[in-house]
Amino acid sequence: MSERKVLSKYYPPDFDPSKIKRTPKSERPTGPKLMPVRLMAPFSMKCTSCGEYIYKGRKFNARKETTDEKYLNIAIYRFYIRCTRCSSEITFKTDPKNMDYTSERGAKRNFESWRDPEAAELKETDEERLDRLEREEAEEAENAERNAMEELEQKMEDSKREMQVADALDEIRTRNARIERGEKGGKEDEALAQSKYAAEEARKAQEREDEEAARRAFEHAKADGAPDIEINGAEDPAEATEAVKEIPSFEKVKKPKKKTLLTSVLKKETVVAAPTPVIKNVGLGLGGYDSDSD
Repeated sequence: MSERKVLSKYYPPDFDPSKIKRTPKSERPTGPKLMPVRLMAPFSMKCTSCGEYIYKGRKFNARKETTDEKYLNIAIYRFYIRCTRCSSEITFKTDPKNMDYTSERGAKRNFESWRDPEAAELKETDEERLDRLEREEAEEAENAERNAMEELEQKMEDSKREMQVADALDEIRTRNARIERGEKGGKEDEALAQSKYAAEEARKAQEREDEEAARRAFEHAKADGAPDIEINGAEDPAEATEAVKEIPSFEKVKKPKKKTLLTSVLKKETVVAAPTPVIKNVGLGLGGYDSDSD
């Protein structure tokens, strides 16, 4: 393997540097310059040598040549490519007049229904083309203005439709809320009525049990021979039992204070002993009669 960076080169014995001549740039032949470029086929074509079809957009390593032709001071370029099957040379040029490409040799452009060679656009002059372009621009501006008005009207209609939809949704929400509120209130009333009914039934059952207990007590008393009890003129046993029941009072009851050791000691100190009475012997005046001294 040879060296990558060669420092010394081989010169043959018969090498004569005087025979090497360099021509200046001014004396060099000036011809069309070729530049290698990478491009895609601008149109679908058919090779005239082998009949291979080359579709639009296929990539090629081409050579670009600047020709002497010009259109309105716009340079026209020529490109050289080779067929992918037979490697025959195919050339085509730019067409700035029609903003397209034209096939020169080596291939034939495929038929395109939208490109009619007999169309008036391909036969019109520059002035006619300019007039046509001005008319098209005016029509586009008019259409843009008309489209702006139509767009504004469409926006207004959309906003009205949105407002109507919002109003309808609000009405539906309020109706649903009212229905839900009514159902909820009915359920609460029904539950309250059921609770009241249950409480009333429980009270009535308790009263019946009390009456039955009083009736049995009075029957048992009568069987034992006890006199009839009449309380405040009430002959019915149930009324008697109700009268016997004590009436509850809600008055405050004073509780006796608890005696502590300190209070008992203070009370003992404050108590003063009462004086003992002096008993005098009071006679009846009979001592003189029975005395021995007399």
